[in-house]
Amino acid sequence: DSTGMHNRLGGCSDAELLAMVADQHRDALTELYRRHAGWLLARLRHRCADDGLIAEALQDTFVAVWRGAHSYQGTGAAAGWMWSIAIRRLIGILRKRRPEPVPANPNAVDVLADVEDLVLSGTEHGDLAGALRSLSPELRAVVQATVLDGLTTREAGQLLGIPAGTVKTRMMRARVELRGALA
Repeated sequence: DSTGMHNRLGGCSDAELLAMVADQHRDALTELYRRHAGWLLARLRHRCADDGLIAEALQDTFVAVWRGAHSYQGTGAAAGWMWSIAIRRLIGILRKRRPEPVPANPNAVDVLADVEDLVLSGTEHGDLAGALRSLSPELRAVVQATVLDGLTTREAGQLLGIPAGTVKTRMMRARVELRGALA
């Protein structure tokens, strides 16, 4: 009975559920989906206006969780691990799409998706990428969550498993280090 399953697994942590998913426990995946699909969907909608692509990315995310739960190391929040999968899946789907001609009107909404993709690809190459790589993993995770993924301080803290105040402090330190590296 699904109510009994929910009651049994509802008390488990996300990390415990991922361990069960790694052992092919389908009900644990169902519980993770119940807990996280809604906010993942909302976050993905901030990145893309195409509901079909968002649904595909969400489905791909949970398929990846099913297949890769054994790779979750338990460091950081499980929700943050799942978000990193979801955003990579969406970016991958967007990159596979055929580029559409740029409309004559530069203010067209479709241009925004292309600009975001250019910005994301720009962070992988050049001085900014080197500066980001020079940050400690803790600072880089905060920059990733707040700047590249667009999360609020509170959301980033929840995903990274740290207080919002720590997110703010790490972001201030990251800014100082990035300014120095890019100067």
